[in-house]
Amino acid sequence: MKKTLNVLKYLLLLAVSVFLMAYALRSINFSAVKAELSQANYFWVVVTLLVSVAGYVSRAVRWRMQYEPLGFKPKAMQAYHALMVGYLANIVLPRAGEVIRCTLLRRSSGVPVNVSLGTVITERVIDLMMLLLCMGITLLLEFDRLKDFFLEIFSEKFHGFEQNLQTLYVLGAVAVFGTGAMVWFVYRNIAKLRQNTFFKKLSAFVRGLWQGISSVARMEQKGAFIFHTLFIWLTYYLGSYLAFFALPGTSGLSWQAGMAILVVGGLGMSAPVQGGIGVYHILVRTALLLYVVPLDKGMAYALITHTTGALLVVIMGGISLVAGLAQPKDKDQPAKQVA
Repeated sequence: MKKTLNVLKYLLLLAVSVFLMAYALRSINFSAVKAELSQANYFWVVVTLLVSVAGYVSRAVRWRMQYEPLGFKPKAMQAYHALMVGYLANIVLPRAGEVIRCTLLRRSSGVPVNVSLGTVITERVIDLMMLLLCMGITLLLEFDRLKDFFLEIFSEKFHGFEQNLQTLYVLGAVAVFGTGAMVWFVYRNIAKLRQNTFFKKLSAFVRGLWQGISSVARMEQKGAFIFHTLFIWLTYYLGSYLAFFALPGTSGLSWQAGMAILVVGGLGMSAPVQGGIGVYHILVRTALLLYVVPLDKGMAYALITHTTGALLVVIMGGISLVAGLAQPKDKDQPAKQVA
């Protein structure tokens, strides 16, 4: 039954992606898009892909650094292969890639999955903070041009939030009451629960998860961690900006426009659909309209950046999948028990 529900969930997300992509292509002059793509300068496409590769390597190095204060030392290639397989999985199964990469790293290096999940949660929080920082910088640079665009995005979400406010109040009250009741129950029965096998496993899992989350605070090489974080987001920016030069319709855009597309593209890729398909294209082509880039040329830019980026992940992730599965478990790095 659980497997059936998971299949239905992913099929539903796929259907949403197809619908959004069809919507993105609505009113598009395919002949104009084809003409724009036929004039593409693939030198710049290759440059953006090489920049993306550098970003993936840097992210793997940064992820590996999070394990140092925890006593784990996965090899650089183990972390890299697990990371790329996770990105590959996210194209097919949104948000499943995080669990899959942690599982693959457990197989190759012995790091417990719960500890790895904690590091991934920290990673996602840092990414969110960086995206918000980039959004703030972009609004300062291009406020008059972008204020209405972002207000429209967030006003729609706020309007939906207002419509469901009463339901959210009820759910919040239930959550608070349920949490309080659970805490009270655990407090009153802590002696018995400590003897329960399931409770022991759950406690160990939560402790390992927290260890992974708090790993950054105990890291000795905080400077290197910050450097890799900034470098990763620099590659995201360069990937957006340098791709402008690949197409005639966007080749004259400014570096400030690159910041705008970085933020908008990031919002699109964070949508819970396969690889941001549809959402990315809609947001990017709409944002480019603000820079007087016609809809067809904006769609050409969205297609070439998203498609080449996805192909890169498929190739690199596919290679890492084969390499990762072929790699035996590292006997020199046994799994550490979380106390």
